[in-house]
Amino acid sequence: MKVGDIDRELDEAKRAGPVRDIVIPPCPELLTALQLEMQKADPDPAEIARIAGSDVAMAAALLRTANSPLYARARPANTVSEAVVMLGMGQAVAILTGFLTRHAIRINSPLVEHFWETSTRRSLAMAYIARQLYGMNAEVAQTCGLFMHVGIPIMLQGLRDYDGTLAEALARQDRGFTETENAVHRTDHAVVGAIVAKTWHLPPVVAIAVRLHHDFTVLQDSAVPAEIRSLVAIAALAEHLVADFEGVQPQREWEQHGTQCLACLQIDESEVDHWVDALHSVFESVTLA
Repeated sequence: MKVGDIDRELDEAKRAGPVRDIVIPPCPELLTALQLEMQKADPDPAEIARIAGSDVAMAAALLRTANSPLYARARPANTVSEAVVMLGMGQAVAILTGFLTRHAIRINSPLVEHFWETSTRRSLAMAYIARQLYGMNAEVAQTCGLFMHVGIPIMLQGLRDYDGTLAEALARQDRGFTETENAVHRTDHAVVGAIVAKTWHLPPVVAIAVRLHHDFTVLQDSAVPAEIRSLVAIAALAEHLVADFEGVQPQREWEQHGTQCLACLQIDESEVDHWVDALHSVFESVTLA
C-alpha cells in the first residue's frame, strides 16, 4: 500500500466500511489545547504548564514522572512549571498525551489487563531508540509507541465478539494478528488506531506508521518515506524488547522480520544488547495512575 492511498483508505473505512459503527472517542480538550500551543512558531512553556496544571491529576502525573528514576534529575521539580522546563516542552507534551489518552480510552478486559503499562513501555523504548539514531524525532516516536495498539481497546468497546477474536489472535502462531482480526471483522487494530490518530490530529506520520506497523513489506519500499519505514522498524524492535522484559513468548513477528528491522535501522544485535541494559531500568520505572 502506498502512503498516498492511506488517507483515502481510512476515510472510506470510517465512512462506509466495517469501522463505521465503531465509536472513536473525541480528542480530549486539553490535548487539543496542547497541540494548538505546540503548533505555534514559538510555543510558550508557561502555557504548557498552565494547561497541565488545569487538571490536578494530570499535573500530579507530570510531576511524578519528571521526578521518577527515569529522568534522574539532579534536583526534583517542585512545580508543574519546573517540570516542563526540566523535561522540555516536547517531552512534557508526550507525557501529558499519554496521561490524557489513558483516561480517554478505558479498558475493562482481562485479556489486556496491563495494556497501558505495556504501551507506555513501548513508547519509552521507541523514544530511547529514536535518540540513538540520526535524524529521528524522539517525541514523534514516543507518541507512535503509545498509539500503536490503541485500536485494540477501541475494538473491544465497539465490536461484538472482538474479545474472542483478540484471544484467538493472541494465541495463534500460524498467521498474523491482523490476519485473524480481518478474517472475522474485515478490519484490524492498525486501521482503527490510525483512524484514532488522524481524528485526534496527531502528526500525519504517526497515523501512517500506526496503519503500517504490521506491514513489513514497507521496510524495503523506497516509495514509503524513510521516517515511516524507520518508525515501523523501531516499533517492532521496541515491541520485542518490551515483550522480552514482560516475559511474553514467543514473538512471532520478530522471529520473522527482526533481521529486516535491524537492517532498516542500520544497527546490529550488539547495539541492541547495550540498549537492553539501559531500558531495563526504564521499563521497571513505569508506574501509572
